[in-house]
Formats: sequence, C-alpha cells, structure tokens
Amino acid sequence: MEWPDPETLPVSTLAAPTFAPEQVALFREVLQILNQHQLPYAVAGAFALQHHTAIWRTTKDLDLFLPAEYVGGAIAHLEKVGLRCDVLDPAWLAKARRGNYFVDLITGMSNGIIRVDQCWIERSSPTEVFDVKTRVLAAEELLASKLFVQFRERYDGADMVHIIYATRGNLDWQRILSLAGEHYELLLSILVLFHYIYPACGSYVPDEVWNTLLGRLQKSLARPEPTTSFRGTLLDEKMFAVDVNEWGLHDALAESRAKDRRRIEPCSTPASRDTHENRRAG
Repeated sequence: MEWPDPETLPVSTLAAPTFAPEQVALFREVLQILNQHQLPYAVAGAFALQHHTAIWRTTKDLDLFLPAEYVGGAIAHLEKVGLRCDVLDPAWLAKARRGNYFVDLITGMSNGIIRVDQCWIERSSPTEVFDVKTRVLAAEELLASKLFVQFRERYDGADMVHIIYATRGNLDWQRILSLAGEHYELLLSILVLFHYIYPACGSYVPDEVWNTLLGRLQKSLARPEPTTSFRGTLLDEKMFAVDVNEWGLHDALAESRAKDRRRIEPCSTPASRDTHENRRAG
C-alpha cells in the first residue's frame, strides 16, 4: 500500500484558499437559484467550518444540507440552467456539477442515523458566501454532522474539537446531546479528545455534560444492552467488514439504512459512477 506523501497533505490554516473563477460562479449560481425559489437549506462543510472557527480548507465542492423532501425540487431548478444532477445515494446524497466542481445536496449521514429536518434550517445563521446572502449550519448541527465521519481515510475529530475550542464551549450542549442520542459514546470520545488536546480549557465543556455522558457510560458498563452487540459498520463498513462477513456479527449499517424511509427522489439523469466513494462527503 502506498501512503500519501506528507508534503501533499493539507495543513490547517486561517488563510483563505484561492478559488477558481469557474468554481465561484457555480457556487454563486446554485445559492442564488435555491434562494430565488425559497428552498430551505443551510451551508455546511468547509464554509460552515470557516464560519465557526475561521479555519479555511481547500475544497472543490459546496456542501448544502436540506430536508430530503426538498431535494427533488432543487434538482429540477438546477437542471433547468444546464447543471448535471445525479442522485448518488437516495438515502442521503445528490450532486450538481459543472466541469470539475460540485455542489453536494446532503440530507443526513450515509448510515441513516442523523437526518436533516426543518429544525436544522431554522437554527441556521445568516451569512454570505461569495457575496450571496445565505445561511450556515449552527455550530451544534455542524458538530453532530461530523460525529460519524471516522473512517480510516478521513477523520473529522480535529474539526469537532476546533468547533468546541473556537466557540469556547458556548454551545447548546443539550441540543448536541439530543443529536447524538443513543450514540453518546461518540460524543464522549470527542470530548475526551478535546480534553487531551486542550487540557487548559476544561471549562469549555460543562460539568453537567461530563456527568451525563460518564453516568450513561457507567450504567451501560454495569448493565450492557443485549440488543446492541455491534455497531462498527456505522463508522466504517470496510474496516469492520470482517466482523460481518467472517465473524458473523449483524450488519448495523444495513439495518440502519433499511429503517430510514426518507429518500431522495431520483432526478432525470441517473448516476453513472460508483456511489461508494462519494458516501464519505459531508
């Protein structure tokens, strides 16, 4: 296996990247069209991270979060102006493209656990992207959207701890606990990581949050839930394939996706490329 050259890996920075004119034009056009037709959405991804932390990231796409029932309408309007639109995974992802640049229309996590609803849009904040008035995910939803991005080749732990650090912990922690739900251990693991990275900033996470999460963990250790025996594929279906295929554990990912009935309606142009590589966006 060839490992990436460390010299080519991105380095975190507050310096804004240079965006190609074609990229800016695409992003502005899509935002203006969605605004014109009053479709509910919020900017996520690299632009939301910059909004909340000031950290810039080079990106070829613009991530937009919206409830699944509005994606079909968005696709119809975008296709009318000549954009190619593909539903890459009806469970969570469609793409609009022109040339080498993309806009992702995202309705939740690929594993079906966290779904975007109208509340995400209502809680978003006004901002501007390339001089277009728009809205950006609240810090709480942005953090929650990254909880399951813990793949071998992509891990958003740094983004999550940067959100906590940059906001000085001034977050709606009850909202974050609610979004994490029964997957609270993932949130606890990120808070432990935050404490390790920023040991002098312990006050950024309220004692009540620590007590709640640690109490739930202690209760789970004392009385394990027999119906929840394995959840590895919710994080990475490839790295935990051996558990399902050779050790006989149930496929939590397949089970979760089967329960999720909110699907994106296919657009007129079918996706023509492998959807697996695109599931790691967000």
